[in-house]
Amino acid sequence: MKKYDIVGIDMPNVDLAVNLRKFPRPNGGEPIRELSWQGGGKIASGLVASARFGAKCAVIGAVGDDLYGEFCRDDFLRHGIDVSSLFLREGKSTGLAVVLSDEESMGRSICFHPGTAGMVREEELDGELLGNCRILYIAMFNELTAKAVKLARAKGAKILADADYYQENVGRMIPEIDVFIGSEDMFRRLFPGREDVEACCREIMERGPEIVVFTFGEKGCKGLSADGFFALPAFPVHAVDTVGAGDVYHGAYAAALIRGFSAEKAALYASGVSAIKCTRIGGRAGIPDFQTLERFLSTGEIDYCEIDRRVKFYENPFQNRLK
Repeated sequence: MKKYDIVGIDMPNVDLAVNLRKFPRPNGGEPIRELSWQGGGKIASGLVASARFGAKCAVIGAVGDDLYGEFCRDDFLRHGIDVSSLFLREGKSTGLAVVLSDEESMGRSICFHPGTAGMVREEELDGELLGNCRILYIAMFNELTAKAVKLARAKGAKILADADYYQENVGRMIPEIDVFIGSEDMFRRLFPGREDVEACCREIMERGPEIVVFTFGEKGCKGLSADGFFALPAFPVHAVDTVGAGDVYHGAYAAALIRGFSAEKAALYASGVSAIKCTRIGGRAGIPDFQTLERFLSTGEIDYCEIDRRVKFYENPFQNRLK
């Protein structure tokens, strides 16, 4: 059985990213500035960031046996991610998200069709795969992931949770999580009216996690581990599209831990990956490799040579092939 650094569970989909100068009013129109077809999904895109960071990854999930499902599978393979537990559902469809971003507001709006492939079923979870990974990477807090967590923890895997949005079972699963990374929205939901991030992180750590981090968008991130509390600013870049910024942060953080980085250094590198991603459209095209990231962290310069080849590929991936 192969051993993996990171295994993630998700419902992969296709993102049609559309960038506009400004969002049109009702009954109005606006020229499209840039259009890109990319793989989507929180954990799915995070795994791509992990793989580009050098981690050996595998995905668990399901897609339809349609063109979009084949594209999702091929995009994982393109980034070296194992798809042996990505199920192609016969006669089912893959989800599609139309992601509209605009320069005027720097916001985004998402129209989502979930498809009919559904989530991987509990009986389809590969116990050997889950038992041969160093980190299990999750973003859903339900019975399926609870079972996967149990299987992975029994073999010594760490659990990293992308707690981007509040879910009813998140509190119940916190004791089973080793690395808890939450969004600003999650922070506000868990600790309404409170501003002492360190104290709030400590409360979560007391329930089980070894590392707790909260991301605050352009305000940076703050976290706590056995090494102490840290606060890092966001990197100043010319942002084009923030779609997937949190997803790739989590994936890069997981891969940084695999490399043996401290909690704070992992946050620094994850912030760099997220910043560079935001300079290109969509959730995946702008994800840097490790060498590009290190150059950015040391010089502030971004080498777009390899990145922009992928940007070009994603303009029409159904006809092109990445060389």
